[in-house]
Order: sequence, then C-alpha cells, then structure tokens
Amino acid sequence: MLKSMTGFGRAEQAIGKKTFLVEIKSLNGKQFEISLKMPSLLRPYEFDIRNMLSENLLRGSIDCMITLKQNGAARPVVINTELAKAYYQSLAELAENLNLDTGSILSSLLKLPEVVVPSTEVLDEDDWKGFQQVMLSAIKNINAHRINEGAVLEKDLTQRIDNIREQQKKVIELEPLRQQKIREGLEKLLEDNVGKDNFDSNRLEQEMIYYIEKIDITEEQVRLKNHCDYFQSLLRENSEAKGKKLSFILQEIGREINTTGAKAYDATIQKCVVLMKDELEKAKEQVLNVL
Repeated sequence: MLKSMTGFGRAEQAIGKKTFLVEIKSLNGKQFEISLKMPSLLRPYEFDIRNMLSENLLRGSIDCMITLKQNGAARPVVINTELAKAYYQSLAELAENLNLDTGSILSSLLKLPEVVVPSTEVLDEDDWKGFQQVMLSAIKNINAHRINEGAVLEKDLTQRIDNIREQQKKVIELEPLRQQKIREGLEKLLEDNVGKDNFDSNRLEQEMIYYIEKIDITEEQVRLKNHCDYFQSLLRENSEAKGKKLSFILQEIGREINTTGAKAYDATIQKCVVLMKDELEKAKEQVLNVL
C-alpha cells in the first residue's frame, strides 16, 4: 500500500453553541511543515492540535484552517461599555461645541481603540474533546484521499520499473553478441594494420580477456535486477512512510543504469539505456509525491 503526500480533508460539526469547520490540505515536501490558522478560542490547545497533525500525517507541507461559527447566544466579541461611555461623553461635548449632528457618533465610537475587543472565552474540557473528534474526522478524510492518490502512484511506479526490466532483458540478450562484436572488431583492426601473421594470437587472447572483463556488465545487471525487485517489494509493504526509501533505491537503480551505459560500447544497448533512464526520471518525479 502506498500513500501520497497530496490530499484534502474536511469535517464540520456543531459542538454546544459553536460549529467548527476543519479543512486540511497537504502537498509534497521533504520534511513536515504545518501552516495552522485557527480562532483565538483554540490558542491554548495549539500544541495539541499540531501534535495530532504530525502524528497522523507524518510528512508533507500541511495547510490546516479551523473556522469557528458562532450559534445562538455565543459572543464572538466583547464591548467595553465603561470605556465606550467615556468616549461618548467626550465626543458628545465636541459635537455640541462644533454644532455637529450626534446621530453618527455610535459608528465612530465602535471604531475607537479597545471599545470592541475579542472575546476572552475559552473552550471548556467537554467542548475540547468534541473538537478533537472533528479534527480526527478531517484527518481520516485526508488520509483516505492520500490512499486513493497513492494507489495511482503505485500503479504508475510499478509500470516504470516493469519498463526498466523489459529494457534490461534486451540488454542481457544483446550482451553475448556485443562481446563477440568487440572481439571481431579488434581482430580485424589488428589484421588491417599489422597483418594477420604479425601478432601473437595467444597474447591477443590474454589481452582480449582482460579488456572484455573490464567492460563486462554482468554485475551491473545482477544489481539492477536486485534493486528493481527490492523497489517493487517495498511498494507492497504495509508501512506508511516509505517515500525516502523508494527515492534511495531509485538512486541505486540509476547508478547501475549509468554504469551499464558507460561500459556498453554498443549502439543498441545504449538505446536501451536511454529508454531506461527516461523511465527512471519519470519514476523519480512520482516518488517525490510519496509519503
């Protein structure tokens, strides 16, 4: 099972006289980063909310927005009545001295500093427990979205590795022909330049064995197969966060493909190497989204 870092979750529920709306969006990221926006009512619980997100989402760039909707007699703000009265007396006297209409004093009064202040109301323990369930519902929804996205990623990554395997089969089939072509090419080169009877065939055989061993790609193909097997077995594992491991394995796969290309000295094998590199780059792009 594979999980994507990309997802969206939403949950809304009324708790007492309040309705909480939680929306969580996640994108891919190397580390775990949280952008949290919430009403002041929840500030005392910010650390707990962040812990809930980190424990359940593990990795990615997280944007969490919590919105509070007040119901019934709830008071989102508090009016400082005594201060408002003091402001009013001064404003009324000023308006009278300037012969101005006092009808618009109230709207001006509400804009003055400290007249309207945020509510100092705090969330009680029962409401906090209820809110936790809203958070968990939103987290559950985003994780379900992540699993759906992960299934698409898993299918694509499996196909990319299968395509690399297909090209590798062609390389293995071409390997004996490549060695024969190299041997024949060197013999012809010597015959054309020094003559067939002017070199030691035994010494040539020794040098040929040494040279062919230097450009042999058998070990690279064994390691490449093992890396591909490990990659696909890791895809099927039940662990959640494995994007970094998959990325490391792709690096190893790339190393074996590059070495194969460097040793190939064969146009057909080089073509297979180019196709393998193309599939590898596509796989690397997809792994960036894996949790």
